Amino acid sequence: MIEKMSHQQFAVSVPPLPTLPVAGGDLRFPVRRIYCVGRNYLAHIREFGNDEKAPPLFFTKAPDMIVQDGAAIPYPPLTQNYHHEVELVAAIGKSGANIPVESALGHVYGYAVGFDMTRRDLQQAAAKAGRPWEIGKSFDHSAPCGTIHPASQVGHITKGAIQIRVNGEVRQHSDINQMMWNVAEIVQHLSLQVTLEPGDLIYTGTPEGVGPVVSGDTMVGSIDGLSDLTIKIA
Repeated sequence: MIEKMSHQQFAVSVPPLPTLPVAGGDLRFPVRRIYCVGRNYLAHIREFGNDEKAPPLFFTKAPDMIVQDGAAIPYPPLTQNYHHEVELVAAIGKSGANIPVESALGHVYGYAVGFDMTRRDLQQAAAKAGRPWEIGKSFDHSAPCGTIHPASQVGHITKGAIQIRVNGEVRQHSDINQMMWNVAEIVQHLSLQVTLEPGDLIYTGTPEGVGPVVSGDTMVGSIDGLSDLTIKIA
């Protein structure tokens, strides 16, 4: 059970709540949990030789791994193969469990551009050893995310170009309609595993073309109808 306590009752200082800007005003979107979908574009699955018929694969990142648009982030420790992955992010605005696919989009508050930054060498070594992916996926500054655009303003994103440019060069380019599991299906599958709550973010998977970035690189991610996400590797 979670009890409400005054600030003076906490044993250590209370960490700040991660939030993201909401387009069209001064509202902020509070980040509760971050879920990520692995292997959701067929070409990307084939790029790494994985099972094309597997159900959605979910992993998590901590909320304080969020990085906002315009930030400079350090090259992370322990890796020699640091990769970009551009993704559509769905922001949950209504709680639910065992959500029918027909009503799943009613739980989505809005959308943003996100990067699932990956220590690829560590991820692949963990997978080869049959271990969890966290060391390759869940680390400081690994979840850049742009401005949240309410679905009431932009509609639900089911198609449109998605791409990332590194130093002006297009690295990944596809269409949202190439996702194997669309947003409604992702919400439905994930809600069978956990109760979704307002503030949850779902990174919906990346298309083919992932690759390394190094210190000094600038990444610009874009999805039709949403604000770009710009991040520099310091």
